[in-house]
Amino acid sequence: MEKHRKKVVLIAVIMLSAFGVFAQGNGTAGITEATQMVTSYFDPATKLIYAIGAVVGLIGGVKVYNKFSSGDPDTSKTAASWFGACIFLIVAATVLRSFFL
Repeated sequence: MEKHRKKVVLIAVIMLSAFGVFAQGNGTAGITEATQMVTSYFDPATKLIYAIGAVVGLIGGVKVYNKFSSGDPDTSKTAASWFGACIFLIVAATVLRSFFL
């Protein structure tokens, strides 16, 4: 039993020292890979935000048209809020992309 225990301890020490050898380094390769992975998501995310802005603009246009057609006096306020939401989405996507890339 004692011989088996020594083998287990020896194997554990060898494995831990091997992991220590592989873990050494300054980590620049991992940081570079993570940076490349994150920056690769910006183009699709920017396009997705632009598409969401287009859908919001279409929905807002329909809502404003319905209010205008019904003679609602609150049409200009609704138009401004929907237009502002679209502009915010487009500007936010552009600023975030330029800030991080």
